[in-house]
Amino acid sequence: MKKLIFALAFLFSVVLFKKADAQLSISFNISSQPKWGPAGYNYVQYYYLPDIDCYYYVPTRQFIYLSGTEWIYSSLLPPMYRNYNLYNGYKVVINEPHPYLNNSTYRSRYASYRGRMGQSIIRDSRDPRYRPGYRPGNNRPPVKPKPPGNGGIPTRPGNGNKPGKPGNGGRPQPGNGGVPTRPGNAGKPNNGGGRPQLKKDDNSRK
Repeated sequence: MKKLIFALAFLFSVVLFKKADAQLSISFNISSQPKWGPAGYNYVQYYYLPDIDCYYYVPTRQFIYLSGTEWIYSSLLPPMYRNYNLYNGYKVVINEPHPYLNNSTYRSRYASYRGRMGQSIIRDSRDPRYRPGYRPGNNRPPVKPKPPGNGGIPTRPGNGNKPGKPGNGGRPQPGNGGVPTRPGNAGKPNNGGGRPQLKKDDNSRK
């Protein structure tokens, strides 16, 4: 019984993983879309071309058209439409499985699109998604570098021995040990050497 439960749990996890992977893989296929395809679609499965009643399957880059009673898959346009201009003709995006099996429905639904021109195509688009090397989520603006010297931290004026003040390189100034001096003593002790002064004995004058 435990083995059966374990096997079912494993099978369920595999199915979920495959489903998530499939959803991720179909979220974008911009690089597979032809230059003559309509702009503005992250994912395309089929194009329907009303002018020639033909389909184009994006994943395999093949045209699908009816020849007699059979649907033909080909990398080329149908022989009678070899000179058809794919860049000018209108394309309808269809993200449904095997739409050509319901061809009568799509033929009548999009009959008014025959001969229509002026559709925006990938070749002429300025959308960044169609630029070479595009990947979803990698077009973030670049980070500006910090200015050199102090890590980009502004210094306060008049801070003496802190970084950013020119002239002393952040080192204490000689002469007074870095201690502020009183006006008039030029930063030196009053006795000229820091030694205690000896008082003269009044008797020495005698």
